[in-house]
Amino acid sequence: MTAEPVDPGQGASSTDTVDGALAVLPGPRNGSPAASGVSSALAAEWQRVVELLGRARTVDLICHIAPDGDALGSALAAGLALRSLGYRVRVSFGDDPQIVPESLSFLPGQELLVPAAEVPDVPELVLCFDVAAESRLGLLHAKAFAAPALVVIDHHASNPGFGTHRLIDPSAPATAVLVDELLRRLGVPLDQDLATCLYTGVATDTGSFRYAGTTPATHELAGRLLATGIRHDLISRQLWDTSSFGYLKVLAGALGRAVYEPDAAGGRGLVWTWVPYQDLALFGVTVEEIEGLIDVLRRPAEAEVALVLKQDPDGTLRGSCRSKGAVDVAAVCAELDGGGHCFAAGFTAREGVDVTVARFRAALPTS
Repeated sequence: MTAEPVDPGQGASSTDTVDGALAVLPGPRNGSPAASGVSSALAAEWQRVVELLGRARTVDLICHIAPDGDALGSALAAGLALRSLGYRVRVSFGDDPQIVPESLSFLPGQELLVPAAEVPDVPELVLCFDVAAESRLGLLHAKAFAAPALVVIDHHASNPGFGTHRLIDPSAPATAVLVDELLRRLGVPLDQDLATCLYTGVATDTGSFRYAGTTPATHELAGRLLATGIRHDLISRQLWDTSSFGYLKVLAGALGRAVYEPDAAGGRGLVWTWVPYQDLALFGVTVEEIEGLIDVLRRPAEAEVALVLKQDPDGTLRGSCRSKGAVDVAAVCAELDGGGHCFAAGFTAREGVDVTVARFRAALPTS
């Protein structure tokens, strides 16, 4: 669905229209590629990817398992743009069952979603969004690597550089920023559906523009997206301020199990907790719905690092961790075959909670 347009009667100004706002906002659609914040070192690879798309007819767009707003928003925005250009498009991610989090249920373009099983064994062309490690491809791993061309579009510094073409820019605060650049290069104008997907991606990965990666260019992009008339207030409410009552019960249990270890991370402190699958089943909550739990757990001033382990039905643990700036948690998670950003990263583990926490603790710096 499309976010509601702005009511023109509510404090309208010269920049409340798309043309008016675009006239005063710099950015990739009003200047050179370098003005978009995309590294000039990527220019040749961008050109190769655009030429690759020019020869394709069908494109499969995939994002990481348990997608967040940046992953799914980026894939759907690219899917909608390519469909508008006449491509046959499928969007997917490698979970079974494939569940879109309730917090992302408003995203346009979900009619493009297909189960992982419906992606061909050998796709013609795959675009991969926001996947920091091959393990995050899930059930689509083999199919992605069977494609003659696998384009990886990502902003994680920990990305090892898999795929045949790599549009990886760690300076970008969100993968959605790179998708905006892709749309610019393809000549696709922004509309409300595209802007809703891209705004969701940028807002998600910048913590609603609070994280250190947010730059003036990030706000310029947000301004261009808002200029299409999307209701950012409603998007933000859906992303952060809406949950089921069951989530509150799960949250209460998780906070009750929270452990504070002041000596961990070289004395900087670790706070961690876990959510058993039984709690999720009891209160009818999906593992995707509790993604925001880590942002509650990271609040204590005493702890530099926060860790949440979420249990799947088969016992697999999904780890999400955050740092306040003194610890590179992407490097820590890499020790557990995961990855991410310096201050926000994750991993998957198939050992028990105690063993997994012990491994995580051992990977933390000691000085």
